[in-house]
Amino acid sequence: MAEDLPTQTFRVTRADLIRYAGASGDFNTIHWNDRVATSVGLPGVIAHGMFTMALAGRAVATWAGAADAVVEYGVRFTRPVPVPDTDEGTEVVVNGVVKEVTDDGLTRIDLTATCNGEKVLAMARAVIRKR
Repeated sequence: MAEDLPTQTFRVTRADLIRYAGASGDFNTIHWNDRVATSVGLPGVIAHGMFTMALAGRAVATWAGAADAVVEYGVRFTRPVPVPDTDEGTEVVVNGVVKEVTDDGLTRIDLTATCNGEKVLAMARAVIRKR
């Protein structure tokens, strides 16, 4: 039953992190200051975990055809998403595999989100209702 869904790639820049901080109210300095981020053991400025989760959620909504078709969605954070101070930033790549389609029209999707070849989300799953 496994069916691969089209890969979706999202570019993330420091400007995106600033916009997300303003929208979410999360102004933690690890999301904008390299000196602070490296002083606490991070590779540099990292994306907000919830921003990364939202990117994978956007992929699910696209596959589903509408945001309100997403019935259930959850992830665990495994690795940070480092965002270099360049115009290119970094990329988060989201893949999905249909694992189950139920008789009542629900589809379970297992997700993989990577940055620089490393998984950044674990136990990432969504349930959608196809229209």
